[in-house]
Amino acid sequence: MIKKKVLIFIPSIEDGGVEKNLYEVSNYLATNNINLEILTSNNNMSFKFLKNIKFIGTKSPFWHNKSRYIKYLVCLLILFFTLLKKNPPPLVFAFQANIYAVIIAKILNVKIITRSNSAPSGWSQNYIKNFLYKFFIKFSDGIMVNSIEFKKTFKKKFNVKADCIYNPFNKDFISKKIKLKKKLIFFKKEYLNVISVGRLADQKDHLTLIKSIKLLKPNFKIKVIIIGKGNTKEILKKYINDNNLQNKIKLFGYTNNPFPYILKADIVVLTSKFEGLPNILLEAQYLKKYIISTDCPTGPKEILLNGKAGDLIKIGDYKKLSLLIKSYSNRKKSIFTKINIGYKKFYRFDYNLNCKKYLNFINKNY
Repeated sequence: MIKKKVLIFIPSIEDGGVEKNLYEVSNYLATNNINLEILTSNNNMSFKFLKNIKFIGTKSPFWHNKSRYIKYLVCLLILFFTLLKKNPPPLVFAFQANIYAVIIAKILNVKIITRSNSAPSGWSQNYIKNFLYKFFIKFSDGIMVNSIEFKKTFKKKFNVKADCIYNPFNKDFISKKIKLKKKLIFFKKEYLNVISVGRLADQKDHLTLIKSIKLLKPNFKIKVIIIGKGNTKEILKKYINDNNLQNKIKLFGYTNNPFPYILKADIVVLTSKFEGLPNILLEAQYLKKYIISTDCPTGPKEILLNGKAGDLIKIGDYKKLSLLIKSYSNRKKSIFTKINIGYKKFYRFDYNLNCKKYLNFINKNY
């Protein structure tokens, strides 16, 4: 059987949920009759992929830490000349810079499919950007989103039909990470332990979590760890210091293995302004943790089954978040029920089920 040729376009491989999904899907495709290439400026991340996956793009370490937009520009030029030379050309699968990749592919009469990973409300506020996206996305041969709510939003906002495929969840990967010995700092048994995992960025709005902790009485026994790195670190650090919360809240920085901390936490909190299908909530649900999340577009409401599998708050509602945290010990029975409901429905995110959907999506649009 002749292998199908697919080129995944992802100029900037970072440390977020998109990348976790990329690793899982790419390795699955590479073992299922797909001749896979990845075009990126981060060939330093190739160790996370199977050896039969070819990396093309920039080779020098010079590009690894450049801004995302510089990487986009360089990789789009490489994409153009790569497709120009290849005969027959591969199917392009864009994970980033979708519109620019679509324009190049269509100029060269090459098939392209796209994956959108965060709700349009987070990036389509600009009228011109919104107009251009709406015009050009229709030229994509296939569009994938990662939640049903996202799919409905896409149809309403851009008048295009998208396929919904959940993020494949690799239980074996999580199980191995949990078993690794790790000295857990800051958390204490006699305290209520809270964790938030995500980039330190305006989108994640960690300030809402920090403000909620400020409302608690000084003698309330709580420890909060925020795992992630990003450009809002100094703002968060200043707020913590100005309000004497250093003994309650720790900015932990980035770690590639937050799972032992998630396992030890009592509450997992997500305070995002927008998402796609946040992996941290999937990880928390699988590990049977109580989840409090903003009801942001899109994903949390779907994962938490409209509040049956966790608690949802309005974006920025630190007062409600504070009340939910404060009342934790008085609600353990209802919390346990919510955790069980979420775990029983977790099969929706099964690794094999959703990886097969990715493969079918490629075959359908090849």
